[in-house]
Amino acid sequence: MKSRMIAPGFVEDALDSLRLKGIDPAPVLRSVGIDPQSFGPVTNEQYGALWLTIATLSGDEFFGLAAHPMRPGAFRLLCYTVIHAGTLERALKRALTFLNIVLDDPNGELRQAGGLAEIVLTDQSGPRSAFTYRTYWLILLGIACWLIGRRIPLNRVDFSCQPPPNRLEYLQFFGAPVHFGETRSRIAFRADYLKLPIIRDEKALKHFLRAAPANILLRYRHDQGFTAGVRHRLRGTSPDNWPDFEAVAAHMKLSPATLRRRLKAEGQSFAAIRDDIRQAEAQRLLRGSTNTVSQIATALGYTEPSAFHRAFVKWTGMTPLAFRKGEGGF
Repeated sequence: MKSRMIAPGFVEDALDSLRLKGIDPAPVLRSVGIDPQSFGPVTNEQYGALWLTIATLSGDEFFGLAAHPMRPGAFRLLCYTVIHAGTLERALKRALTFLNIVLDDPNGELRQAGGLAEIVLTDQSGPRSAFTYRTYWLILLGIACWLIGRRIPLNRVDFSCQPPPNRLEYLQFFGAPVHFGETRSRIAFRADYLKLPIIRDEKALKHFLRAAPANILLRYRHDQGFTAGVRHRLRGTSPDNWPDFEAVAAHMKLSPATLRRRLKAEGQSFAAIRDDIRQAEAQRLLRGSTNTVSQIATALGYTEPSAFHRAFVKWTGMTPLAFRKGEGGF
């Protein structure tokens, strides 16, 4: 499992649950290899170990952030509840029902509109902290992405609370436009992901749980199987010069029919992999470069800016210019 660095602000947020119970965080930090006197970003393995230690000490895998505690062992039971759901849509509905029963508040609901799927959180007693919602999304998306074997790119992340002091870390973490002070807390992604099949079984789940919760911080990296081979081949070439499916299959020493069948078994398709790479690169260029939309379209292999415009609207529900203008808005 590759490491990811977690910002120190998220470490401080997690430690608040200990402070509220009068527990000194220093010994806890030292027990997971973090210097309590001076620490910067930590690895996802260190953060995962910290999360487990806090859950054991506090009796709550949700950092004391909900109306009721998520008792140790609840995450494991949640995973077994969704493993045989069949599709991502059914898995999310089961997961939300489970979390609604366990946590009571916030309460989650899956909605669909305009080609987007939304997971909306409501709170009976007013907005909670940004860290509460981030933790909820981490648990839900960590399981969901693993179940279907692919990252779910987010189109938008809304928080009903006001921006926290470390709001920049939230903007960087989700890889999507993040807005605070909204009327509701929600994440949105393309609704077609809901139809993807669950490709994991109980044997794989045992391995997944042994690495949890550190692994749910990785936002699934496409680092397994034939999907990884196709992504590696495409990422090694500029999108405007990508090989076709038959050439990729030949490069992997497979027949097109065999590669297509094996990608399907991993819940993938060649077109979906290309779209995922293009979407991520488009968002990166729109956020981090001064290139015009036409220049970005050309760099991504589109012969006409209008084709890129249509594709981007399909991916995100907004135009490229609206995405660039709205990135990081509050």
